[in-house]
Amino acid sequence: MNYLVVVAHPDDEVLGAGATMYKLAKEGHTVNVCILSGEVNARNNKPTSEELNDDVNSSMDTIGVNKVFKGGFPNIEFNTEPHLKLVQFIEKAIEETQAEVVFTHHPADLNNDHLHTSIACQAAVRLFQRNPEITPLKELLYMEVPSATEWALNKSMGQFSPNTFIEVGEEAINKKIKALAQYRGVMRPFPHPRSDEALKGLAAYRGGQAGMRYAESFESVFKRGF
Repeated sequence: MNYLVVVAHPDDEVLGAGATMYKLAKEGHTVNVCILSGEVNARNNKPTSEELNDDVNSSMDTIGVNKVFKGGFPNIEFNTEPHLKLVQFIEKAIEETQAEVVFTHHPADLNNDHLHTSIACQAAVRLFQRNPEITPLKELLYMEVPSATEWALNKSMGQFSPNTFIEVGEEAINKKIKALAQYRGVMRPFPHPRSDEALKGLAAYRGGQAGMRYAESFESVFKRGF
């Protein structure tokens, strides 16, 4: 099976689905990542472009990602970019990877780039309906990104409501934390959501919701088949 994780910024992919990506890759599936903004200009103590590139590669190697597509869209300024350009960039990644299952941000995330990534991805995954040569999409899932998804303060939008739980186990959670730590300056001390304790605690909580030992949760919003 071919999986594609579409995110706004470097590290979002690990925060939202790092343990699941590791599990899928270990099982022999092909996991690819599409990052729309290959820069972190809005981050304090931001790394150089070369350092960030090294961080991405090191993180993806840790969890077994096959390929990373890096866009040049401006960080925290996706609202200034034409929607079509975002959609077309994601479509190219879908076409090249023959993605069957796509993960992306929840549209109610507080982060503005996450919102625009989600909207663009929703449009892009319909590519197979316009082009019969494209591998049909089997499923689209929203993921939760700690420090963004829980800050969905706009109650006029539907909040993240997990209905899909993937048991990953402690090994995969540890790999997720290790992969995230490859991004310099991203991890924080507890009780920040991007701390070792918080990430492991969230996985334990989501696992407990579904009778599993450590899990990542997702909201499946489109699924073909039975």
